[in-house]
Amino acid sequence: MSIEPRAPTTSAETARLLRLATWASVSTAGLLILVKVVAWGMTGSITVLASLMDSAMDAMASLLTLLAVRWSLRPPDAEHRFGHGKAQALAALGQSAFIAGSALFLGLQAVDRFLNPRPLTEIGIGLGVIAFAILVTLALLALQRHVIRRTGSPAIRADALHYATDLATNSATLVALGLAGLGWSWIDPILGLAIGLYILWSATRIGRDAIEMLMDRELPDEARWQILELARAIPEVRGAHGLRTRQSGQSLIIQLHLELDDALPLRQAHQITLAVEARIRERYPDSHILIHQDPVSLGREAMDT
Repeated sequence: MSIEPRAPTTSAETARLLRLATWASVSTAGLLILVKVVAWGMTGSITVLASLMDSAMDAMASLLTLLAVRWSLRPPDAEHRFGHGKAQALAALGQSAFIAGSALFLGLQAVDRFLNPRPLTEIGIGLGVIAFAILVTLALLALQRHVIRRTGSPAIRADALHYATDLATNSATLVALGLAGLGWSWIDPILGLAIGLYILWSATRIGRDAIEMLMDRELPDEARWQILELARAIPEVRGAHGLRTRQSGQSLIIQLHLELDDALPLRQAHQITLAVEARIRERYPDSHILIHQDPVSLGREAMDT
């Protein structure tokens, strides 16, 4: 799980980008299902079926993502003080299950086609449909990557990963149809099986990242080091320790201890803490920050508090 600093955005802008990405994903999946149903019916290609099944799983996963993102954007309430951001991790975990299921179904279809070969028809139509699917998927991925850079959403990141898988699937389908047109029909089920294995591998990646978020995995060491350096950059801060971090949706939860001079008035200590919070939040927008102040005279003993 990697967390990168992103360009600051307002909550309204973040919500707009997330809604745009999820609706674009659902619409794209629906469009691709329609054209691939036609292509499969006309060609009978197992790799076209592979691409169709992938798009069907995409549609269900994207709809799940849309609902999860809407839920995650709800403001904190009395029962969920840190908001509803983990709904996005749950959506990503659900996506991994959908994608793994499509991979297993595809593998069974590929084995059946290999044992019971059938000739492909209307290959030219299939090639045109898959080329169209590649162009539409590229456009969606460009939008999703823009949204990920601005929001850091794990649900959109998972959605983009399985659409990147689609891109590989569709490219392999083009190759299979092209070779079938040259008389190499036997390559169709083999590439279909290879695509299924690749989809299954992608599903494990998505599921692993979602589980790590749900289990409150710490941020990478580089991000943790940056947070401590940001805190220590305030002149009055004598040290920082006890950093704890986790991610909830696109929001970060950050807790740490500041070491301050023993004789500082409470009001001044409070102002220093606010300055540290502002500095961290400038680098990591949408973060929830909790800071505890320790007298510097406690030294290493404060590390265990």
